[in-house]
Amino acid sequence: MLQPWRNGKIIRIENETDNTRRFWVEVSELSQFDFAPGQFVTLDLPIHEQKNKRWRSYSIASWPDGTNVFELVIVLLEGGAGTEYLFYTAKEGDILSFRGPQGVFVLPEVIEKDLYLICTGTGIAPFRSMVHHLTLQQIPHKEIHLIFGCRKFGDCLYGPELRGLTLQNSKFHYHPAFSREEPSEAGQYDTGYVHAIYERLLAENNGHAAASFYLCGWKNMIDEARERILKLGFDKKDIHFELYG
Repeated sequence: MLQPWRNGKIIRIENETDNTRRFWVEVSELSQFDFAPGQFVTLDLPIHEQKNKRWRSYSIASWPDGTNVFELVIVLLEGGAGTEYLFYTAKEGDILSFRGPQGVFVLPEVIEKDLYLICTGTGIAPFRSMVHHLTLQQIPHKEIHLIFGCRKFGDCLYGPELRGLTLQNSKFHYHPAFSREEPSEAGQYDTGYVHAIYERLLAENNGHAAASFYLCGWKNMIDEARERILKLGFDKKDIHFELYG
């Protein structure tokens, strides 16, 4: 069912990296904003006369916590009317028109396979929501590997938080990869791209352990990951994805 348009007030804005911001939005007409981890909202921003040119969709980066507040994490796209409005014009106290939650990029009710959550950039948003929800609600699950592709150390969204989560959940494994950093002599982090990491992990698990793959990020990464995963012998139904951009 398509959700109605609602008003949400920006109650907090914080810089997460040099070009990424976190926005907390309060839905005052509701006492509780319910959604499934992995879903998104669509904002109607005052950036164009035509409705379909005003709409921008963003995954919810927070998890259901019983409140009427949700979080978005948004990267600045130079020349992008939507993100430039949010970065240069929007401020705390402003009202945003939005619709949601929407989307089917969600986990099954019963998790019977290992999860490989593979992302780049702000594609980490739905996975942050999923992993916190599973951990806080103590929902039974298999091993979870969150593989996050970044360029530099400063691009690593929610890094300390996700490392800390590995101490709370012994089945959660966090694998950031930095494509433009020098290799770590002590093996403290991975360099290169996400593909080498999940291929290595699958090889360590004998390659064909039952697994589900969730991909979120730019099209090039998703296309390559789908091709590689299929070549490893997995089925199309094991791969779920959400495109950004």
